[in-house]
Amino acid sequence: MKTKVFSLLLICFVCQYLTYGQTEDMVLIEGSRYIPLYGRDSTVVEVNDFKMDKYPVTVEDFELFVKENSKWRKSNAIKLFTDKSYLSNWKNDFESKDSTKSKSPITYVSWFAAKAYCECQNKRLPTVDEWEYVAMADETTKDARIKPTYNERILSWYEAPRTNENIIGETPKNVWGVYDLHGLVWEWTLDFNSVLITGESRKDVDKDSNLFCGSAAVNATDLMNYAAFMRYAIRGSLKAKYSMKNLGFRCVQDVKTESE
Repeated sequence: MKTKVFSLLLICFVCQYLTYGQTEDMVLIEGSRYIPLYGRDSTVVEVNDFKMDKYPVTVEDFELFVKENSKWRKSNAIKLFTDKSYLSNWKNDFESKDSTKSKSPITYVSWFAAKAYCECQNKRLPTVDEWEYVAMADETTKDARIKPTYNERILSWYEAPRTNENIIGETPKNVWGVYDLHGLVWEWTLDFNSVLITGESRKDVDKDSNLFCGSAAVNATDLMNYAAFMRYAIRGSLKAKYSMKNLGFRCVQDVKTESE
């Protein structure tokens, strides 16, 4: 009997470990067809149902991840998958600097590290189309892009300094129940380099600070395209090993159909 009880407890522990993080903090996104605003030439894309994390992955979440996954620690990370900025705001392999808030979004992580984090939780990074589909919602409308106030608010967030130091969940959640798609940090997507706009490297935009300000979209004439231009431009300037102070991520999960 004791053996059976121990085995049951062990199974529960393993299951809890495998789903640590944000599994309980996901929301269902009902898919549909829509037209992305920038870089797609009015091509209609179809998004299937999926689940998305309500919040970006936090510093606290990533600290737990590296404790269990030694190859993604600051001193162990392979240079092929990270650049010199990887976790540069951490004081050691296990902790961020004291000035960093545990509930702030994790930044200074490469695409490879973000992808590994999501896969560790049986999730994945969102595609560009999935991310943009959810991000076009405001608090009451699934597609709020035609609202001038919606676009103006996003641009004001993009122009605000040091938003990466803010805490998750302080901006209003959108109609899907998702927080902080705008207003904190840029976010990695699975296919971030599928739409190239600015060239092959971030030399086009020089500094991280320039990647998070409204002036980056000076050539966009349509207010609806203005904010979207900025996101596509930053994606087009990235490489998978880059790590930046204004770039974090969140995870999504596929929804199984009845046939599966």
